Amino acid sequence: MSGITKITFCGGTGSVTGANFLFEIDGKKILIDCGLTQGSELADEINWSPFLYDPKEIDILFITHSHIDHIGRIPKLIEEGFRGKIYSTRPTRALTLPMLEDTAGILSKNREFDLSKMYSEENIKIVFSQWISFEYHEKINITPNLEVSFKDAGHILGSAMIEFIYNGKKIVFTGDLGNSPSPLLPNTEKITDADYLIMESVYGDRNHETRNDRKKLLEKVIEDNYKRKGTLIIPTFSLERSQELLFELNDLVENSRIPIMPIFFDSPLAIRLTEIFKQFKDYFNDVAKKALSEDKYLFDFPGLHSTLRSEESKMINEAPNPKIIIAGSGMSSGGRIIHHEKHFLPDTKNTILLTGYQATHTLGRLIEEGVKNIRIGGEEVNVKAHVEVILGYSGHKDSDGLFNFVKNMQDSVKKVFVVMGEPKSSMFLVQRIRDNLALDASAPTQGDSVLLSL
Repeated sequence: MSGITKITFCGGTGSVTGANFLFEIDGKKILIDCGLTQGSELADEINWSPFLYDPKEIDILFITHSHIDHIGRIPKLIEEGFRGKIYSTRPTRALTLPMLEDTAGILSKNREFDLSKMYSEENIKIVFSQWISFEYHEKINITPNLEVSFKDAGHILGSAMIEFIYNGKKIVFTGDLGNSPSPLLPNTEKITDADYLIMESVYGDRNHETRNDRKKLLEKVIEDNYKRKGTLIIPTFSLERSQELLFELNDLVENSRIPIMPIFFDSPLAIRLTEIFKQFKDYFNDVAKKALSEDKYLFDFPGLHSTLRSEESKMINEAPNPKIIIAGSGMSSGGRIIHHEKHFLPDTKNTILLTGYQATHTLGRLIEEGVKNIRIGGEEVNVKAHVEVILGYSGHKDSDGLFNFVKNMQDSVKKVFVVMGEPKSSMFLVQRIRDNLALDASAPTQGDSVLLSL
């Protein structure tokens, strides 16, 4: 057993979600991430089917970051007998509790699958009793021959690449790589000497706008909506994207770049997560740290209203235009945003701004693709509002960013495994790496196993 070094791709292949990788090395069975599959019509079937391994045999679960597609099935892992250690950075551990509790609430409404036992308070309590957190670069000794550390991925607060060093050889699991430069976070750390790389590919086949361009586009979308006296609705992910947008809006408002108008932050989870962000200011980049030192109300500026209670959310519809509404979820697959979409999409004065990846089979993807008649809550809704897309606010590296990340280790890396992307995106990146860097790159499918020569 101790001589086997093997990776099994148990999830996160052929899809941007559902990260779950089994790494067998030096006699240990290690998982990297245990996330929900989202967006796919088969998501429920995939999420609640048996794992491709026995959870009781897993020694350690490493978590790259606290997005649900990387943590969402941990309670299922506990329910099925996992009692090993869970390792992550400190912010990831702090952010995971509200994320899991919110997911438990959403899944409790699932009529097909009774998940109340799996997502019980007891199971979530067990999760955190086994969880140990570390700083970036802190050395974790797993065996006398195996050392691990977290490197800053720059994706969301606390996000990490996991770097394994075994007998001098380096294996890196990227998790999700950040779209640097970020308004809040440091750039993704460079890695130049990996021997094996398992990397994401969400935007493997396309590029984003630059940071300056995305801010100008955001300003223009806001000003155009203001002139039309409309409502601008922004579906956004509660974790990271919401906080980055607030940071950008804070700057635009305080520097009089946009007119002051009501801005409704209508996401109880995002409001809760924002309070956690304030506890980890040391993890921000230098620009954000400076801004925080000068403005203690960075996430509270003129015109901003945080609406925790559902009664407050309903009253937003009555607020006079022009106004802005920021609400979850980022793919319009649930949350308060769908109620606002139902109300505001049929009016040509209004605007919907998409700032992140929209997975297949989600409402956000249909809107992005220009579908004019959609169904929300069983009712048909005509999409007459302006549809705007700014990819520059994505939390993921674009195709050039991913390619350059690999290029940094061109002289050392033996194999690149491209995961966490739709097939078209993953294969585009695989071919680009092969053609331009002459490296051995492939896109595994679910259930594939590979042996590593170490």
